[in-house]
Amino acid sequence: MRRKRIAGIARDTLNFILEASRSTAPSEFAGLLQADGEIITEVLILPGTESSRMSALVRLYMLPNMQVAGSVHSHPSGALRPSEPDLLFFSRTGDYHIIVGPPFDEQSWVCYNASGVRRDLPILDVKFDDDDFDDDLD
Repeated sequence: MRRKRIAGIARDTLNFILEASRSTAPSEFAGLLQADGEIITEVLILPGTESSRMSALVRLYMLPNMQVAGSVHSHPSGALRPSEPDLLFFSRTGDYHIIVGPPFDEQSWVCYNASGVRRDLPILDVKFDDDDFDDDLD
């Protein structure tokens, strides 16, 4: 499977991830990352996703027929390294995987590739087109 090149993550998307992770702590937050072109702009939260203090379970069979760039989840413990179960999940869900931890700010997250090797993922200031939402309502 050919991996999509990603240039970065939209700052608003990262802020959503950080706030969602902060608000679900001490339970883990989990979702899938979707890109618009080369920029990660969305977090998909699949139906049936479960979270607890020890883990989060994303039910991949609920994923519509779409490509994802990777995943995101929080480690409320503050350990930002992927576990063995994380690495197994990474191998099934793209090539950009974000782990966030306390204090859930722009300095408390790390991105990994599908093999668990740390990778750079720049934060980009992206202007979202407000008309996109209106088009969905028509």
